[in-house]
Amino acid sequence: MASPYLWLWTVLAFLLTWTSLYIANQSKKKPKLTDLEVEERRDDGGADVIIVGAGVGGSALAYALAKDGRKVHVIEKDMREPERVMGEIMQPGGRLMLAKLGLQGLLPSTSYVNCLSFIMSLITCIDIQLDCLEGIDEQKVTGLALYKDGKKTILPFPVDNNNFPHEPSARSFHNGRFVQRLCQKASSHFNVRLEEGTVKSLIEEKGVIKGVTYKTSSGEETTALAPLTVVCDGCYSRLRRSLNDNNAKVLSFVIGYISKNCRLEEPDTIHLIMSKPSFTLLYQNSSAEVRCFTEISPDNVPSISKGEMTTFFKKTVAPQIPPKLREILMKGINEGAKMDVVATKNMSAILGDKKGVIVLGDAFNMRHPVIASGMMVLLSDILILRRLLKPLRNFSDFNKVSAVLKSFYNIRKPMSSTVDTLGSAFFQILVASTDEAKEAMRQGFFDYHCGGGFAKSDTMALLGGMNPRPLCLIRQLLSIILFSVGTLLYPFPSPLRIWRSLKLLWLSWRMLGPRLKAEGVRQMLSPANAAAYRKNFMGANTF
Repeated sequence: MASPYLWLWTVLAFLLTWTSLYIANQSKKKPKLTDLEVEERRDDGGADVIIVGAGVGGSALAYALAKDGRKVHVIEKDMREPERVMGEIMQPGGRLMLAKLGLQGLLPSTSYVNCLSFIMSLITCIDIQLDCLEGIDEQKVTGLALYKDGKKTILPFPVDNNNFPHEPSARSFHNGRFVQRLCQKASSHFNVRLEEGTVKSLIEEKGVIKGVTYKTSSGEETTALAPLTVVCDGCYSRLRRSLNDNNAKVLSFVIGYISKNCRLEEPDTIHLIMSKPSFTLLYQNSSAEVRCFTEISPDNVPSISKGEMTTFFKKTVAPQIPPKLREILMKGINEGAKMDVVATKNMSAILGDKKGVIVLGDAFNMRHPVIASGMMVLLSDILILRRLLKPLRNFSDFNKVSAVLKSFYNIRKPMSSTVDTLGSAFFQILVASTDEAKEAMRQGFFDYHCGGGFAKSDTMALLGGMNPRPLCLIRQLLSIILFSVGTLLYPFPSPLRIWRSLKLLWLSWRMLGPRLKAEGVRQMLSPANAAAYRKNFMGANTF
Protein backbone atom coordinates (compact mmCIF):
# COMPACT_ATOMS: atom_id res chain seq x y z
CA MET A 1 0.00 0.00 0.00
CA ALA A 2 2.94 2.34 0.71
CA SER A 3 4.46 1.87 -2.76
CA PRO A 4 1.96 4.04 -4.77
CA TYR A 5 2.27 6.88 -2.23
CA LEU A 6 6.05 6.66 -2.34
CA TRP A 7 6.05 7.05 -6.14
CA LEU A 8 3.60 9.92 -5.91
CA TRP A 9 5.71 11.84 -3.36
CA THR A 10 8.85 11.16 -5.39
CA VAL A 11 7.34 12.57 -8.58
CA LEU A 12 5.97 15.58 -6.70
CA ALA A 13 9.30 16.29 -5.08
CA PHE A 14 11.03 16.07 -8.46
CA LEU A 15 8.55 18.51 -10.05
CA LEU A 16 8.85 21.01 -7.21
CA THR A 17 12.65 20.85 -7.28
CA TRP A 18 12.78 21.29 -11.07
CA THR A 19 10.32 24.21 -10.96
CA SER A 20 12.27 25.97 -8.22
CA LEU A 21 15.56 25.60 -10.09
CA TYR A 22 13.98 26.79 -13.36
CA ILE A 23 12.47 29.91 -11.76
CA ALA A 24 15.73 30.72 -9.98
CA ASN A 25 17.69 30.33 -13.21
CA GLN A 26 15.28 32.54 -15.16
CA SER A 27 15.33 35.23 -12.49
CA LYS A 28 19.12 35.34 -12.73
CA LYS A 29 19.01 35.79 -16.49
CA LYS A 30 16.15 38.26 -16.66
CA PRO A 31 17.77 41.30 -14.98
CA LYS A 32 20.79 41.04 -17.27
CA LEU A 33 18.64 40.94 -20.39
CA THR A 34 16.42 43.76 -19.13
CA ASP A 35 19.41 45.94 -18.30
CA LEU A 36 20.86 45.31 -21.75
CA GLU A 37 17.60 46.22 -23.50
CA VAL A 38 17.22 49.41 -21.46
CA GLU A 39 20.77 50.42 -22.29
CA GLU A 40 20.22 49.79 -26.03
CA ARG A 41 16.95 51.72 -26.11
CA ARG A 42 18.48 54.64 -24.24
CA ASP A 43 21.03 54.96 -27.07
CA ASP A 44 18.50 54.93 -29.90
CA GLY A 45 15.85 57.23 -28.45
CA GLY A 46 13.52 54.60 -26.98
CA ALA A 47 12.32 52.75 -30.08
CA ASP A 48 13.70 49.62 -31.68
CA VAL A 49 11.87 50.29 -34.94
CA ILE A 50 10.38 53.33 -36.66
CA ILE A 51 7.64 52.53 -39.19
CA VAL A 52 6.62 55.18 -41.70
CA GLY A 53 2.96 54.64 -42.56
CA ALA A 54 0.12 52.98 -40.65
CA GLY A 55 -1.64 51.32 -43.55
CA VAL A 56 -2.09 47.59 -43.92
CA GLY A 57 1.64 46.89 -43.89
CA GLY A 58 2.71 49.39 -41.24
CA SER A 59 0.02 48.38 -38.75
CA ALA A 60 0.44 44.64 -39.28
CA LEU A 61 4.23 44.84 -38.94
CA ALA A 62 3.99 47.05 -35.85
CA TYR A 63 1.72 44.53 -34.13
CA ALA A 64 3.88 41.56 -35.12
CA LEU A 65 7.12 43.16 -33.88
CA ALA A 66 5.45 44.46 -30.72
CA LYS A 67 4.36 40.91 -29.86
CA ASP A 68 8.02 39.91 -30.11
CA GLY A 69 8.96 42.50 -27.50
CA ARG A 70 10.15 45.28 -29.81
CA LYS A 71 9.39 48.94 -29.07
CA VAL A 72 7.73 50.31 -32.23
CA HIS A 73 7.13 53.95 -33.18
CA VAL A 74 4.64 54.30 -36.04
CA ILE A 75 4.30 57.67 -37.79
CA GLU A 76 1.22 58.16 -39.99
CA LYS A 77 0.44 61.41 -41.81
CA ASP A 78 -3.36 61.09 -41.58
CA MET A 79 -5.15 59.07 -38.92
CA ARG A 80 -8.58 59.49 -40.49
CA GLU A 81 -10.22 56.52 -42.19
CA PRO A 82 -8.70 56.36 -45.69
CA GLU A 83 -10.79 56.26 -48.85
CA ARG A 84 -9.20 53.92 -51.36
CA VAL A 85 -10.41 52.35 -54.56
CA MET A 86 -7.92 49.49 -54.37
CA GLY A 87 -7.17 47.00 -51.61
CA GLU A 88 -10.71 45.76 -51.04
CA ILE A 89 -10.20 42.02 -51.47
CA MET A 90 -8.24 39.72 -49.18
CA GLN A 91 -7.45 36.45 -50.93
CA PRO A 92 -7.48 33.12 -49.04
CA GLY A 93 -3.69 33.21 -48.83
CA GLY A 94 -3.84 36.68 -47.30
CA ARG A 95 -6.34 35.51 -44.69
CA LEU A 96 -3.94 32.72 -43.75
CA MET A 97 -1.13 35.26 -43.31
CA LEU A 98 -3.41 37.43 -41.16
CA ALA A 99 -4.19 34.45 -38.95
CA LYS A 100 -0.51 33.62 -38.53
CA LEU A 101 0.19 37.21 -37.53
CA GLY A 102 -2.58 37.05 -34.92
CA LEU A 103 -4.87 39.41 -36.83
CA GLN A 104 -7.64 36.99 -37.79
CA GLY A 105 -9.16 33.87 -36.26
CA LEU A 106 -7.89 30.65 -37.79
CA LEU A 107 -10.52 28.49 -39.52
CA PRO A 108 -8.83 25.28 -40.64
CA SER A 109 -9.88 23.56 -43.85
CA THR A 110 -11.64 20.30 -42.98
CA SER A 111 -10.01 18.66 -45.99
CA TYR A 112 -6.58 19.35 -44.54
CA VAL A 113 -6.69 19.41 -40.75
CA ASN A 114 -8.03 16.61 -38.60
CA CYS A 115 -9.99 17.10 -35.39
CA LEU A 116 -6.90 17.29 -33.18
CA SER A 117 -5.31 19.99 -35.37
CA PHE A 118 -8.55 21.95 -35.29
CA ILE A 119 -8.61 21.93 -31.49
CA MET A 120 -4.94 22.95 -31.33
CA SER A 121 -5.49 25.83 -33.76
CA LEU A 122 -8.32 27.14 -31.59
CA ILE A 123 -6.05 27.01 -28.56
CA THR A 124 -3.30 28.94 -30.35
CA CYS A 125 -5.77 31.67 -31.32
CA ILE A 126 -7.06 32.22 -27.79
CA ASP A 127 -5.09 35.49 -27.45
CA ILE A 128 -6.80 37.07 -30.46
CA GLN A 129 -9.08 39.76 -29.05
CA LEU A 130 -9.93 41.52 -32.28
CA ASP A 131 -10.48 39.87 -35.64
CA CYS A 132 -9.53 42.55 -38.14
CA LEU A 133 -11.68 41.06 -40.90
CA GLU A 134 -14.87 40.82 -38.87
CA GLY A 135 -17.39 43.51 -37.98
CA ILE A 136 -16.56 45.72 -40.98
CA ASP A 137 -19.49 44.52 -43.12
CA GLU A 138 -17.12 42.20 -44.95
CA GLN A 139 -18.46 39.85 -47.64
CA LYS A 140 -17.45 36.25 -48.25
CA VAL A 141 -16.06 35.52 -51.73
CA THR A 142 -15.99 31.93 -52.98
CA GLY A 143 -14.88 32.38 -56.58
CA LEU A 144 -14.73 34.26 -59.85
CA ALA A 145 -17.30 34.54 -62.64
CA LEU A 146 -15.73 35.14 -66.06
CA TYR A 147 -17.80 36.62 -68.92
CA LYS A 148 -17.07 37.05 -72.63
CA ASP A 149 -19.39 37.71 -75.57
CA GLY A 150 -22.50 36.68 -73.65
CA LYS A 151 -20.97 33.48 -72.25
CA LYS A 152 -20.17 32.81 -68.61
CA THR A 153 -18.05 30.37 -66.63
CA ILE A 154 -17.59 30.09 -62.85
CA LEU A 155 -14.14 29.53 -61.32
CA PRO A 156 -14.50 28.60 -57.62
CA PHE A 157 -11.66 28.50 -55.14
CA PRO A 158 -10.66 24.82 -54.81
CA VAL A 159 -12.08 23.25 -51.68
CA ASP A 160 -11.26 19.54 -51.98
CA ASN A 161 -7.97 17.78 -52.66
CA ASN A 162 -5.74 20.74 -51.82
CA ASN A 163 -3.06 21.25 -49.19
CA PHE A 164 -4.23 24.67 -48.08
CA PRO A 165 -4.55 24.80 -44.26
CA HIS A 166 -7.28 27.42 -44.09
CA GLU A 167 -10.92 27.91 -45.04
CA PRO A 168 -10.56 28.58 -48.81
CA SER A 169 -12.49 31.78 -49.39
CA ALA A 170 -11.67 35.46 -49.83
CA ARG A 171 -13.20 38.55 -48.22
CA SER A 172 -14.24 41.85 -49.81
CA PHE A 173 -14.71 45.03 -47.78
CA HIS A 174 -14.10 48.77 -47.59
CA ASN A 175 -10.34 49.27 -47.41
CA GLY A 176 -10.59 52.13 -44.93
CA ARG A 177 -12.53 50.07 -42.40
CA PHE A 178 -9.97 47.29 -42.58
CA VAL A 179 -7.06 49.73 -42.15
CA GLN A 180 -8.76 51.35 -39.15
CA ARG A 181 -9.24 47.94 -37.53
CA LEU A 182 -5.55 47.10 -38.06
CA CYS A 183 -4.55 50.46 -36.55
CA GLN A 184 -6.70 49.75 -33.51
CA LYS A 185 -5.12 46.34 -33.12
CA ALA A 186 -1.58 47.71 -33.40
CA SER A 187 -2.10 50.72 -31.12
CA SER A 188 -3.71 48.52 -28.44
CA HIS A 189 -0.32 46.86 -27.81
CA PHE A 190 1.72 48.54 -25.08
CA ASN A 191 4.89 48.29 -27.19
CA VAL A 192 3.42 50.41 -30.02
CA ARG A 193 3.39 54.19 -30.13
CA LEU A 194 1.18 55.43 -32.96
CA GLU A 195 1.65 59.11 -33.79
CA GLU A 196 0.19 61.40 -36.41
CA GLY A 197 2.89 63.23 -38.33
CA THR A 198 4.37 63.80 -41.77
CA VAL A 199 7.80 62.32 -42.40
CA LYS A 200 9.92 64.76 -44.38
CA SER A 201 13.17 62.87 -44.83
CA LEU A 202 15.40 60.06 -43.64
CA ILE A 203 18.37 60.78 -41.38
CA GLU A 204 21.45 59.24 -42.98
CA GLU A 205 25.04 58.98 -41.78
CA LYS A 206 27.67 57.28 -43.92
CA GLY A 207 25.17 55.10 -45.76
CA VAL A 208 23.28 54.14 -42.59
CA ILE A 209 19.71 55.31 -41.92
CA LYS A 210 19.47 56.45 -38.30
CA GLY A 211 15.84 57.60 -38.22
CA VAL A 212 13.50 60.21 -39.68
CA THR A 213 12.74 63.91 -39.59
CA TYR A 214 9.01 64.62 -39.36
CA LYS A 215 6.45 67.29 -38.62
CA THR A 216 4.01 66.52 -35.81
CA SER A 217 0.27 67.14 -36.00
CA SER A 218 0.84 70.40 -34.11
CA GLY A 219 3.28 71.61 -36.79
CA GLU A 220 6.48 71.09 -34.80
CA GLU A 221 9.47 69.69 -36.69
CA THR A 222 11.32 66.98 -34.80
CA THR A 223 13.31 63.77 -35.25
CA ALA A 224 12.88 60.16 -34.26
CA LEU A 225 15.82 57.75 -33.99
CA ALA A 226 15.95 53.96 -34.03
CA PRO A 227 18.40 51.31 -35.23
CA LEU A 228 15.88 50.17 -37.84
CA THR A 229 13.51 52.23 -40.01
CA VAL A 230 10.78 50.65 -42.14
CA VAL A 231 9.42 52.66 -45.06
CA CYS A 232 5.88 51.48 -45.72
CA ASP A 233 4.18 54.59 -47.09
CA GLY A 234 2.53 53.25 -50.23
CA CYS A 235 2.77 53.59 -53.99
CA TYR A 236 3.35 57.35 -53.88
CA SER A 237 6.30 57.04 -51.52
CA ARG A 238 8.71 59.97 -51.62
CA LEU A 239 11.23 58.26 -49.37
CA ARG A 240 11.73 55.40 -51.84
CA ARG A 241 13.55 57.71 -54.25
CA SER A 242 16.29 58.37 -51.70
CA LEU A 243 16.87 54.64 -51.15
CA ASN A 244 17.01 53.17 -54.65
CA ASP A 245 16.39 54.04 -58.29
CA ASN A 246 13.40 51.76 -58.64
CA ASN A 247 10.68 53.56 -60.61
CA ALA A 248 7.09 52.47 -61.06
CA LYS A 249 5.77 52.04 -64.60
CA VAL A 250 2.19 53.17 -65.26
CA LEU A 251 0.36 50.37 -67.08
CA SER A 252 -3.16 51.77 -67.35
CA PHE A 253 -5.87 53.57 -65.38
CA VAL A 254 -8.87 52.10 -63.61
CA ILE A 255 -12.05 54.06 -62.96
CA GLY A 256 -13.90 52.95 -59.85
CA TYR A 257 -17.09 53.94 -58.08
CA ILE A 258 -19.71 52.41 -55.79
CA SER A 259 -23.33 51.62 -56.66
CA LYS A 260 -25.23 52.00 -53.39
CA ASN A 261 -28.34 50.28 -52.01
CA CYS A 262 -28.04 47.25 -54.25
CA ARG A 263 -26.93 43.64 -54.12
CA LEU A 264 -25.58 41.30 -56.77
CA GLU A 265 -27.51 38.17 -57.65
CA GLU A 266 -24.34 36.22 -56.77
CA PRO A 267 -22.83 38.38 -54.01
CA ASP A 268 -20.18 35.81 -53.09
CA THR A 269 -18.62 35.99 -56.56
CA ILE A 270 -16.27 38.47 -58.21
CA HIS A 271 -17.64 39.26 -61.69
CA LEU A 272 -14.96 39.84 -64.34
CA ILE A 273 -16.23 40.84 -67.79
CA MET A 274 -13.77 40.56 -70.69
CA SER A 275 -15.08 43.75 -72.26
CA LYS A 276 -13.36 46.14 -74.67
CA PRO A 277 -11.03 47.97 -74.55
CA SER A 278 -10.24 46.09 -71.34
CA PHE A 279 -11.89 44.32 -68.41
CA THR A 280 -14.79 45.45 -66.21
CA LEU A 281 -15.09 44.24 -62.64
CA LEU A 282 -18.00 44.14 -60.16
CA TYR A 283 -18.06 42.75 -56.63
CA GLN A 284 -20.01 43.18 -53.43
CA ASN A 285 -17.84 45.18 -51.00
CA SER A 286 -20.50 45.59 -48.29
CA SER A 287 -23.98 44.23 -47.64
CA ALA A 288 -25.63 46.97 -49.73
CA GLU A 289 -22.85 48.33 -51.98
CA VAL A 290 -21.20 47.09 -55.16
CA ARG A 291 -17.80 48.24 -56.36
CA CYS A 292 -17.62 48.82 -60.13
CA PHE A 293 -14.36 49.08 -62.08
CA THR A 294 -13.29 49.40 -65.65
CA GLU A 295 -9.81 49.78 -67.13
CA ILE A 296 -8.67 52.16 -69.87
CA SER A 297 -5.43 52.96 -71.67
CA PRO A 298 -3.27 55.76 -70.21
CA ASP A 299 -3.18 57.39 -73.64
CA ASN A 300 -6.82 58.47 -73.67
CA VAL A 301 -8.49 59.03 -70.29
CA PRO A 302 -11.99 60.58 -70.61
CA SER A 303 -12.60 63.69 -68.52
CA ILE A 304 -14.84 63.29 -65.48
CA SER A 305 -15.59 67.01 -65.09
CA LYS A 306 -16.66 67.35 -68.72
CA GLY A 307 -18.98 64.34 -68.56
CA GLU A 308 -16.85 62.28 -70.96
CA MET A 309 -16.41 59.49 -68.43
CA THR A 310 -20.16 59.11 -67.94
CA THR A 311 -20.63 58.94 -71.71
CA PHE A 312 -17.85 56.35 -71.94
CA PHE A 313 -19.59 54.11 -69.40
CA LYS A 314 -23.02 54.49 -71.01
CA LYS A 315 -22.00 54.01 -74.65
CA THR A 316 -18.89 51.81 -74.49
CA VAL A 317 -18.89 49.79 -71.27
CA ALA A 318 -22.56 49.20 -70.38
CA PRO A 319 -23.63 47.53 -73.68
CA GLN A 320 -21.02 44.79 -73.11
CA ILE A 321 -22.17 43.97 -69.57
CA PRO A 322 -24.73 41.17 -68.91
CA PRO A 323 -28.20 42.70 -68.26
CA LYS A 324 -28.48 42.05 -64.51
CA LEU A 325 -24.99 43.35 -63.86
CA ARG A 326 -25.60 46.27 -66.21
CA GLU A 327 -28.48 47.50 -64.03
CA ILE A 328 -26.16 47.74 -61.02
CA LEU A 329 -23.36 49.29 -63.08
CA MET A 330 -25.69 52.00 -64.41
CA LYS A 331 -27.34 52.61 -61.03
CA GLY A 332 -24.19 54.22 -59.74
CA ILE A 333 -23.71 56.22 -62.94
CA ASN A 334 -27.29 57.52 -62.95
CA GLU A 335 -27.11 58.46 -59.26
CA GLY A 336 -23.93 60.47 -59.81
CA ALA A 337 -21.58 58.22 -57.83
CA LYS A 338 -18.17 59.70 -57.14
CA MET A 339 -15.63 58.39 -59.67
CA ASP A 340 -11.98 57.83 -58.84
CA VAL A 341 -9.28 57.44 -61.48
CA VAL A 342 -6.27 55.48 -60.24
CA ALA A 343 -3.11 54.51 -62.10
CA THR A 344 -2.20 50.82 -62.18
CA LYS A 345 1.53 50.36 -61.79
CA ASN A 346 4.21 47.74 -62.05
CA MET A 347 7.43 47.86 -60.07
CA SER A 348 9.76 44.93 -59.48
CA ALA A 349 11.31 44.60 -56.04
CA ILE A 350 14.87 45.88 -55.66
CA LEU A 351 16.95 45.42 -52.54
CA GLY A 352 18.65 48.71 -51.59
CA ASP A 353 22.25 48.98 -50.42
CA LYS A 354 21.70 51.37 -47.50
CA LYS A 355 21.78 49.92 -44.02
CA GLY A 356 19.33 50.39 -41.19
CA VAL A 357 16.29 50.61 -43.45
CA ILE A 358 13.68 48.29 -44.99
CA VAL A 359 11.15 49.18 -47.69
CA LEU A 360 7.87 47.24 -47.78
CA GLY A 361 4.50 47.21 -49.53
CA ASP A 362 3.72 49.27 -52.61
CA ALA A 363 6.81 51.36 -51.91
CA PHE A 364 8.80 48.17 -52.56
CA ASN A 365 6.89 46.03 -55.05
CA MET A 366 3.78 46.60 -57.22
CA ARG A 367 1.87 44.56 -59.78
CA HIS A 368 -1.35 45.01 -61.76
CA PRO A 369 -4.29 45.06 -59.29
CA VAL A 370 -6.67 42.94 -61.41
CA ILE A 371 -5.71 39.85 -59.39
CA ALA A 372 -6.30 41.71 -56.08
CA SER A 373 -3.31 40.11 -54.35
CA GLY A 374 -1.11 43.03 -53.29
CA MET A 375 -2.09 42.86 -49.61
CA MET A 376 -1.47 39.12 -49.60
CA VAL A 377 2.12 39.59 -50.81
CA LEU A 378 2.66 42.35 -48.24
CA LEU A 379 1.42 40.18 -45.35
CA SER A 380 3.58 37.32 -46.60
CA ASP A 381 6.59 39.66 -46.56
CA ILE A 382 5.80 40.72 -43.00
CA LEU A 383 5.47 37.11 -41.88
CA ILE A 384 8.88 36.26 -43.38
CA LEU A 385 10.55 39.37 -42.04
CA ARG A 386 9.19 38.86 -38.56
CA ARG A 387 10.54 35.32 -38.40
CA LEU A 388 13.98 36.38 -39.66
CA LEU A 389 14.25 39.33 -37.26
CA LYS A 390 13.00 37.42 -34.23
CA PRO A 391 16.33 35.76 -33.26
CA LEU A 392 18.19 39.11 -33.30
CA ARG A 393 18.60 40.51 -29.79
CA ASN A 394 18.64 44.04 -31.20
CA PHE A 395 18.81 45.77 -34.59
CA SER A 396 21.98 47.78 -33.96
CA ASP A 397 24.15 45.19 -35.68
CA PHE A 398 23.64 46.44 -39.24
CA ASN A 399 25.57 43.56 -40.79
CA LYS A 400 23.21 41.02 -39.25
CA VAL A 401 20.17 43.02 -40.32
CA SER A 402 21.59 43.29 -43.87
CA ALA A 403 22.06 39.51 -43.93
CA VAL A 404 18.43 39.13 -42.83
CA LEU A 405 17.28 41.38 -45.69
CA LYS A 406 19.19 39.33 -48.27
CA SER A 407 17.56 36.17 -46.97
CA PHE A 408 14.17 37.89 -46.94
CA TYR A 409 14.57 38.95 -50.58
CA ASN A 410 15.10 35.32 -51.68
CA ILE A 411 12.62 33.62 -49.34
CA ARG A 412 9.75 35.87 -50.48
CA LYS A 413 10.19 34.90 -54.14
CA PRO A 414 7.72 31.98 -54.41
CA MET A 415 4.78 34.12 -53.32
CA SER A 416 5.85 37.46 -54.81
CA SER A 417 7.05 36.02 -58.13
CA THR A 418 3.88 33.99 -58.58
CA VAL A 419 1.63 36.99 -57.91
CA ASP A 420 3.70 39.48 -59.92
CA THR A 421 3.86 37.19 -62.95
CA LEU A 422 0.17 36.32 -62.72
CA GLY A 423 -0.77 40.01 -62.50
CA SER A 424 1.36 40.83 -65.55
CA ALA A 425 -0.11 37.92 -67.54
CA PHE A 426 -3.73 38.77 -66.66
CA PHE A 427 -3.21 42.42 -67.60
CA GLN A 428 -1.78 41.57 -71.01
CA ILE A 429 -4.34 38.88 -71.79
CA LEU A 430 -7.41 40.89 -70.74
CA VAL A 431 -6.62 43.95 -72.86
CA ALA A 432 -8.47 43.75 -76.20
CA SER A 433 -6.51 44.10 -79.44
CA THR A 434 -6.99 44.27 -83.19
CA ASP A 435 -4.13 41.80 -83.58
CA GLU A 436 -5.67 38.43 -84.44
CA ALA A 437 -2.94 36.43 -82.71
CA LYS A 438 -3.39 38.34 -79.45
CA GLU A 439 -7.17 38.08 -79.70
CA ALA A 440 -6.75 34.32 -80.19
CA MET A 441 -4.85 34.22 -76.88
CA ARG A 442 -7.60 36.24 -75.22
CA GLN A 443 -10.27 33.90 -76.57
CA GLY A 444 -8.17 30.88 -75.68
CA PHE A 445 -7.88 32.14 -72.10
CA PHE A 446 -11.67 32.21 -71.77
CA ASP A 447 -12.30 28.90 -73.57
CA TYR A 448 -9.59 27.16 -71.54
CA HIS A 449 -11.31 28.07 -68.29
CA CYS A 450 -14.68 26.95 -69.63
CA GLY A 451 -13.29 23.42 -69.67
CA GLY A 452 -13.39 22.99 -65.88
CA GLY A 453 -11.37 20.55 -63.82
CA PHE A 454 -7.75 21.41 -63.12
CA ALA A 455 -7.93 24.34 -65.58
CA LYS A 456 -10.15 26.23 -63.14
CA SER A 457 -8.82 24.91 -59.85
CA ASP A 458 -5.15 25.51 -60.72
CA THR A 459 -5.79 29.10 -61.79
CA MET A 460 -7.85 29.89 -58.68
CA ALA A 461 -5.32 28.22 -56.36
CA LEU A 462 -2.64 30.46 -57.87
CA LEU A 463 -4.86 33.55 -57.83
CA GLY A 464 -5.88 32.99 -54.21
CA GLY A 465 -2.33 32.45 -52.96
CA MET A 466 -3.18 28.86 -52.07
CA ASN A 467 -0.41 27.48 -54.28
CA PRO A 468 2.48 29.96 -54.52
CA ARG A 469 4.62 27.96 -56.92
CA PRO A 470 6.07 29.92 -59.88
CA LEU A 471 6.73 26.67 -61.73
CA CYS A 472 3.04 25.71 -61.49
CA LEU A 473 2.11 29.16 -62.77
CA ILE A 474 4.40 28.82 -65.78
CA ARG A 475 2.93 25.39 -66.48
CA GLN A 476 -0.58 26.83 -66.30
CA LEU A 477 0.28 29.73 -68.60
CA LEU A 478 1.91 27.37 -71.09
CA SER A 479 -1.23 25.23 -71.04
CA ILE A 480 -3.33 28.29 -71.92
CA ILE A 481 -0.91 29.25 -74.70
CA LEU A 482 -0.85 25.76 -76.23
CA PHE A 483 -4.64 25.57 -75.96
CA SER A 484 -4.87 28.90 -77.83
CA VAL A 485 -2.44 27.65 -80.51
CA GLY A 486 -4.50 24.50 -80.93
CA THR A 487 -7.64 26.60 -81.37
CA LEU A 488 -5.90 28.70 -84.01
CA LEU A 489 -4.75 25.63 -85.99
CA TYR A 490 -8.15 23.88 -85.83
CA PRO A 491 -9.52 22.27 -88.01
CA PHE A 492 -6.39 22.23 -90.23
CA PRO A 493 -3.06 24.10 -90.10
CA SER A 494 -3.20 26.43 -93.08
CA PRO A 495 -0.16 28.69 -93.74
CA LEU A 496 -2.02 31.73 -92.36
CA ARG A 497 -2.99 29.86 -89.19
CA ILE A 498 0.55 28.59 -88.73
CA TRP A 499 1.84 32.15 -89.07
CA ARG A 500 -0.63 33.42 -86.48
CA SER A 501 0.30 30.57 -84.16
CA LEU A 502 3.98 31.44 -84.42
CA LYS A 503 3.12 35.06 -83.72
CA LEU A 504 1.09 34.02 -80.69
CA LEU A 505 4.07 32.05 -79.37
CA TRP A 506 6.28 35.10 -79.88
CA LEU A 507 3.79 37.31 -78.03
CA SER A 508 3.73 34.76 -75.21
CA TRP A 509 7.49 34.85 -74.90
CA ARG A 510 7.39 38.65 -74.79
CA MET A 511 4.87 38.31 -71.99
CA LEU A 512 6.80 35.76 -69.90
CA GLY A 513 10.42 36.57 -70.78
CA PRO A 514 10.66 39.94 -68.98
CA ARG A 515 9.06 38.47 -65.86
CA LEU A 516 11.55 35.60 -65.79
CA LYS A 517 14.37 38.11 -66.08
CA ALA A 518 12.94 40.46 -63.45
CA GLU A 519 12.14 37.74 -60.90
CA GLY A 520 15.18 35.56 -61.59
CA VAL A 521 15.18 32.37 -63.65
CA ARG A 522 16.64 30.27 -60.83
CA GLN A 523 14.09 31.50 -58.28
CA MET A 524 11.20 31.04 -60.70
CA LEU A 525 12.15 27.53 -61.78
CA SER A 526 13.35 26.11 -58.46
CA PRO A 527 10.76 23.78 -56.87
CA ALA A 528 12.87 23.58 -53.69
CA ASN A 529 12.33 27.28 -52.89
CA ALA A 530 8.55 26.94 -53.27
CA ALA A 531 8.50 23.77 -51.14
CA ALA A 532 10.49 25.49 -48.39
CA TYR A 533 8.18 28.50 -48.46
CA ARG A 534 5.07 26.34 -48.11
CA LYS A 535 6.60 24.32 -45.29
CA ASN A 536 7.77 27.30 -43.27
CA PHE A 537 5.02 29.85 -43.89
CA MET A 538 1.89 28.01 -45.02
CA GLY A 539 1.76 25.11 -42.59
CA ALA A 540 -1.24 24.43 -40.35
CA ASN A 541 0.68 25.63 -37.31
CA THR A 542 0.81 29.26 -36.25
CA PHE A 543 3.81 31.08 -34.81
